[in-house]
Amino acid sequence: MIEIELNNIKKNYGLKNILDGFNLEIKTGERVALIGQNGSGKTTILKIISKEENIDSGTINIRKGATLGVLKQIYENEKEDVLVKDFLYDIFKDVLEIEQKLRNLEKKMAIENSQNELEKIIKKYGNLQEEFIAVGGYEIQENFSKICTKFNIESEMLKRNYNNISGGEKTRVNLAKLLLKNPDILLLDEPTNHLDIDSLNFLEELIKKYNGTVLVVSHDRYFLDKVITKTILLENGKEKIYFGNYSYFIKEDERRTLEEFENYKDQQKQIEKMKESIKTLRRFGEIAKNEMFFKRAKSIEKRLEKMEILEKVSLDKKSIDLKFNLESRSGKDVLIIENLTKKFDEKVIFENTNLHLCYGEKIALIGKNGTGKSSLVKMILDEDNDYFGNIKLGASIKIGYIPQNIVFEDINQNVLDYFEDGNNFSDEQARSKLAKYGFRGENVFKKVGKLSGGEKVRLILLKLIQKDINFLILDEPTNHIDIETRELLEEALKEYLGTVLFVSHDRFFINKLATRILNIEDYKIKSYIGNYDDFTKYIM
Repeated sequence: MIEIELNNIKKNYGLKNILDGFNLEIKTGERVALIGQNGSGKTTILKIISKEENIDSGTINIRKGATLGVLKQIYENEKEDVLVKDFLYDIFKDVLEIEQKLRNLEKKMAIENSQNELEKIIKKYGNLQEEFIAVGGYEIQENFSKICTKFNIESEMLKRNYNNISGGEKTRVNLAKLLLKNPDILLLDEPTNHLDIDSLNFLEELIKKYNGTVLVVSHDRYFLDKVITKTILLENGKEKIYFGNYSYFIKEDERRTLEEFENYKDQQKQIEKMKESIKTLRRFGEIAKNEMFFKRAKSIEKRLEKMEILEKVSLDKKSIDLKFNLESRSGKDVLIIENLTKKFDEKVIFENTNLHLCYGEKIALIGKNGTGKSSLVKMILDEDNDYFGNIKLGASIKIGYIPQNIVFEDINQNVLDYFEDGNNFSDEQARSKLAKYGFRGENVFKKVGKLSGGEKVRLILLKLIQKDINFLILDEPTNHIDIETRELLEEALKEYLGTVLFVSHDRFFINKLATRILNIEDYKIKSYIGNYDDFTKYIM
């Protein structure tokens, strides 16, 4: 059965075509991924399906009676203050009303003296209880507790005002609410953002077993490999369909590209032969003064005019010059931590933990949300000195740092001025380098405060690359950047000769880059040789 059907959808924003004849068909039980570069229109498609956006032309069909659940990237505040617990329980309003009626009937039964009235109450109670069972009333609390636990929605957060929690916390709360609601169709826009690895694993298992239909926009390749059955690439406003997960898409897209390139070459050869035949026939016609040769030439010309010319396919991958300028290496010992103890009031973060980083290592720092990953980074950067123990950097260390939330000192400074500040470049040199990072034309005059998350990461990276950095510290470096840029960053960091310490929940990124995993557990930093897949074998 078809759950969602979009036919020849066109959508413009001003002069920009976002969707140009886009088609989509999703059947019951399918788990479909929408992928593509940032700005290609993925979120727009979700908004069109959920009727938050209108279309310029085309048709939209959603199965009659199907319930829709939407997870957005960004959530606004509620109009009225509401506790997180009440915000979540709101979806059970009808079920809780039945439960309250049952409680009221129980009180009546306890005091009723008339046998006839008691029998009426018992009958009414029985009917209500059947209804309560049918809507899953007895499983509500169990499911509520299970999902809240898995998404780190602790009792303290449940008591907080929804409007006062952070954007990331709002995303987790809304994801939990959506999964508790259990709609027929799930529309998920970046569901893995703000989740730690344990929560990601739980979400994957839940979606794999989900009885409904799922359409997801995500840059998390590990997640896409685990749960997706069909991948749709959104490119130039149109769709390309691949019947498999992300890894299948990569192989199949390469095969199709090579096939299209060969077809293009074959057609070009055919066109050249036809043009040569036209010239030859015309020459023969002129020599022999025979109209038949001209008619044959004209016939081939008509065939050539009617031919659908294939576009030339580029085999060159998107590239950005991400080579780091490493002129001076550090000593063998990069970072030594001895007997580190850290507390926030009475809450223990680290207790007598130790760590030793060596030159050239690529190390992923992982752990549940709230275990101290960002705190450790701040202590290494000397931004937090409120701890016991020793943190010592090795000889000749030059740190480059990209924070999780990039904030510019002067948000009104434009991209060109920010990049030139501290670099001895002419405007021409600066603009040339910025162009390689996607900042072209008038975009170099865009205010840094108006940049998207991905643009901020690219700009900070470009500025770091100009410096002689031998120890890179990255806090969630793949947040807000599309898959292509993630892959470019992976390749650059693999070739980088210095030391990398990065906080990440991107398991695909960790697998590609990490030579060692540091997992924060039981207030200690525990070390595991290898990448993420190797780490999972250690802890099984």
